[in-house]
Formats: sequence, C-alpha cells, structure tokens
Amino acid sequence: MAPMKLYGWVVSPWMARVRVCLEEAGAAYEVVPMSRSGGDHRRPEHLARNPFGQIPVLEDGDLTLYQSRAIARYILRKHKPELLHEGDLAGSAAVDVWVEVEAHQLEPVILPIVVNCIIAQYVGQERDQAVVDENLAKLKKVLEVYEARLSGSRYLAGDDVTAADLCHFGFMRYFMATEYAGVVDAYPRFKGWWEALVARPTVKKVMASMPPDFGFGSGNIP
Repeated sequence: MAPMKLYGWVVSPWMARVRVCLEEAGAAYEVVPMSRSGGDHRRPEHLARNPFGQIPVLEDGDLTLYQSRAIARYILRKHKPELLHEGDLAGSAAVDVWVEVEAHQLEPVILPIVVNCIIAQYVGQERDQAVVDENLAKLKKVLEVYEARLSGSRYLAGDDVTAADLCHFGFMRYFMATEYAGVVDAYPRFKGWWEALVARPTVKKVMASMPPDFGFGSGNIP
C-alpha cells in the first residue's frame, strides 16, 4: 500500500499534531513540503485539496482530509485505535473531551503568546505585551484545570497516553520555547505530564524538525 501523503510545512504546530499521531501509529507516510512564504497554500492545486487554503492536508489513496484533529483521529482509528480508547465508551469520551479542551481552552491562549514572543520579532511586528499578559493570566486558570485533572491519572484520558495528550504537543512545544515556560513550574503534575510526553521517541523525532524560532533565525522559514 502506498504511503499516505501529508502536505504542509514541518514547523507548523498543526502539522506536528498529525505527525506525532502518524509516528505513534507506525503508519507509512511521506511529507510533501510546501512553502508558506511562497504561497503554496493559495495555489489552485492546494485549494482543490483544502478550499480554506490551510495545512495540513492528508491524502490516503482516494481520501483527502483536512483539519488537523480530524486527520489525527482518522490516522489513529485506522492504525492504532487504542489511542482513541475505541470500544470503551467512557474512555473514548474522555479522549474527546480533552482533545476539545485543547482546541477551545489551551490553543486559543497559547497562540497569541507564541505569536508575540517568537514570531513578531521576525516579521516586523511589535510585541503587544498587554496581549501576552492577558493570555498568560488566562493560561494560568486553564492550567489549574489540567492540574486537577492530572491529580487522578498520569495522562489526560487515563494512565496511558492517548490522542488527548498527543494533540497538545504542537502548541505546547512552542510555548515552552518562550520566556514564559517557567509558568508550568507552579503546576507540578502538568509539568510532569509534559516532560513524559516530550520524552517519547516519537515526539522527539517530530520535535527535531521544529526549531524554537520556527526557522526564522536560521533563514530556513517555510
């Protein structure tokens, strides 16, 4: 069977979400590199794959998928359903809950911090410290919820890693590259969870192609 094709740029946190799941699943895939700065995502051939002009996009035979969390679930459902707790109604619901928490509670407060603390300096924008401070305050409240959750289990959906944990990697990787990474020290269970996640060989492999500055400092921007 031909390997799946994953379109995008490897420094993307959305791309990382999918790549970690592909690695954990042991699925055969190839990255089809694209250039954001070159406008590859706006070209007709990519818009035919994703009409919203975003990445990542997965092609598996005749099937084309976009939206990183949907792609991640598809990959695991096909290749490693235990990471979704398939067949366990309560367990799979817990996975779904924490994938959604990451989407609606964590990512929205981390993204503006990362943009202002890392990306802004390379694209000619001034850091908006008020935005950073506002979202740090929100993040601390969110981390209190995670800390409480992790008091009862090693991982977010139980004592084994699942999609719920893997889907957090991309954005947390870049937040932990900012000067505010020490915020997590006040939440020891969360910090331990994160350290366990990034110690996984699959995560290390993906992280190796995600420089802390998105490649801007080296000139290797996608």
